[in-house]
Amino acid sequence: MSEVSGLLAVIDMQEVFAAPDSPWAAPRFAEAAHGVRRLLPAFGERVVFTRFLAPAAPSGAWEAYYRQWAFARRPPDAPLWRLVDEFADRARPTLDATTFGKWTPELAARLGPRRRLVLAGVSTDCCVLSTALAAADAGTEVLVVADACAGTDDDSHAKALQIMDLYRPLVRVTTVAGILGEEESG
Repeated sequence: MSEVSGLLAVIDMQEVFAAPDSPWAAPRFAEAAHGVRRLLPAFGERVVFTRFLAPAAPSGAWEAYYRQWAFARRPPDAPLWRLVDEFADRARPTLDATTFGKWTPELAARLGPRRRLVLAGVSTDCCVLSTALAAADAGTEVLVVADACAGTDDDSHAKALQIMDLYRPLVRVTTVAGILGEEESG
């Protein structure tokens, strides 16, 4: 398989979003994971995984957020924050953030001069969306791989993809096949 250009950022493929009994479960997590597995070989070493973590001491509006989602007030080594087993051994490097958006200085530094960021993971309507828009604002070309992402539900996933596609040409929604050159890109 030939390599494709850019850096693949795999957003938050964690137990808290995979476990069906989690309040934050992404119902199509398994389908997103399948898409991620298909993408990984094409990017070789140009892959970064991220994890969402609760802050040690929420401040500002995050205080109310964590009152609503008290179950998530766990330390970074809690099982709910672990990457799912199938990605845990491949996830080097892993960037942690206590924010929805993963467009951090660390991720920007990993991107380097490539200026193309390919996003996959969960949740399309939260962390993927937040990352895509911030990266685009920074002048990065962003490709969101629709079938390697999952939302809080199908409707929210579809709406988030529609919103991100409004930002063309800064953000483009594509598919695994489109990234791998198996179909014409749109």
